[in-house]
Amino acid sequence: MGLTLAAGGWISNIIVYLIGEFNVKSIDAAQISNIVYGCTSLFPIAGAIIADSFLGCSSVIIISSFISLLGMIMFTLTATVHSLRPPTCTTGSDTCETPSKFQFAVLYTVIALASIGVGGTRFTVATMGADQFQKPKDQAIFFNWYFFTLYVSSLIGSTAIVYVEDNVGWGLGFGLDIATNAIGLAVFLLGIRRFRHVKPQGSPFMSLAQVVVVTIRKRKVLVSPGSEDYYYEPNGVTKLPSPTPTSSFRFLNRAALKTQGDTKTGSNGSIARPWRLCTVEQVEDFKTLIRISPLWSTGIFLSTPIAIQGSLTILQALSMDRHLGPHFQIPAGSFLVFTLVSTAISLSIIDRFLCPMWQKLTRRSPTPLQRVGLGHVLNVIGMVGSALVESRRLRIVRTHHLTGRPGSIVPMSALWLVLPLAIVGIGEAFHFPGQVALYYQEFPKSLRTTATAMISLLAGIGYYLSTAVIDLVRRVTGWLPDNINDGRLDNVFWMVVVIGVINFGYYLTCARLYKYQSVEKDDTRSGSDG
Repeated sequence: MGLTLAAGGWISNIIVYLIGEFNVKSIDAAQISNIVYGCTSLFPIAGAIIADSFLGCSSVIIISSFISLLGMIMFTLTATVHSLRPPTCTTGSDTCETPSKFQFAVLYTVIALASIGVGGTRFTVATMGADQFQKPKDQAIFFNWYFFTLYVSSLIGSTAIVYVEDNVGWGLGFGLDIATNAIGLAVFLLGIRRFRHVKPQGSPFMSLAQVVVVTIRKRKVLVSPGSEDYYYEPNGVTKLPSPTPTSSFRFLNRAALKTQGDTKTGSNGSIARPWRLCTVEQVEDFKTLIRISPLWSTGIFLSTPIAIQGSLTILQALSMDRHLGPHFQIPAGSFLVFTLVSTAISLSIIDRFLCPMWQKLTRRSPTPLQRVGLGHVLNVIGMVGSALVESRRLRIVRTHHLTGRPGSIVPMSALWLVLPLAIVGIGEAFHFPGQVALYYQEFPKSLRTTATAMISLLAGIGYYLSTAVIDLVRRVTGWLPDNINDGRLDNVFWMVVVIGVINFGYYLTCARLYKYQSVEKDDTRSGSDG
């Protein structure tokens, strides 16, 4: 929770910090923000691989926490040491001094350290928590409450700390990030002895690579229908439901087909050359990844609209009336909090009311695919809302003749931005835990940590893709000038709506063709128990 508080404090306000303190142009700041979000989403994959293969979850969490703490300290230095940033100037001015190469180098180093720290802990903590439970139902409940805590922590960081940064000072705000980071690390170290630790099993990706290499080497060998011709675990015990390799992706079965010289002649019959023979379990694990990959790919264009909406919403808020009463103004970086609040509230409602109600009516728990599908629909509706709000904002811009006036404030309440963000937040409450639960239960056990980070990989690719989409729109159209009052952000949102609808159709096709491997059994069992 401490690291999430710290992350919420700097990530949510990074666009405002870049524009106000480093004199970065608005769209460029949004692009950098998307890259930052992409980094904090992709780094969990590296953390998960290291945890699965070498160090274990607890060691990765500790190391990443120290890296995050170092990043927070350096962030504070960029805010307090004047030589590390350019001179301040009026927002929208054409005479602002750009940062030097050294200042950019320091800034990007700080962002990299802080991003590595966040990425190394976010989903590794989720896996370590799920490892404390044995039943899939208990693990699903844990995931719901883990993400509830994650969002609440982000909410606090994105409001309280961001308010301090905007109204008191960036140095004090980043100093609070240091404090929450240090407290979170200390609490984890105090309780580490009480946790159940799962030892790393070696690199699972090496095992997957072996399946590919061996299949290519044995591409001319005929596939056998007999189970005795295939190689299983040396102890003779298999956890597979079928005694023979499955018929799907049958060409991969060659990797487990025994040929002369593949096994040792001793009593145990172990593999003589690992890159010439794989176990049936290895092959089936690889097939599982292939089966789920189309579903996984649908999450990329689910994340991309969210990334585009998040960065552009902050730019909208900067140009709108953000006052609540005569004396209080909502920080622009805090508007994404409405998504977090919506998600946190929705998670608790889903866990306590909707899921039990669904189970009473159908005698089955809602499947992960059903939850993800509903998340797709709500995501598209949220983008439609953003397009309509922006259309209204641009009409007011033209009515008050505010085009061509950088830094001008549109006389329209920024609270209009809340509803689309809230709808997207409700959608996240369905598709985010749904995807994590699906991957955790469907992936091979050797890839469990990586499975929970797959949603983060989706988000990372989505953020990078959103950067590419925005860059393409800037090059091809005039919709995204530096002064958004002169642009057509509404067209950008309508474009995103079209992408979301097409992606939802692709998702429905993949979901209809997909067959659960392990979730289906657990749901059936829970349904019979109910």
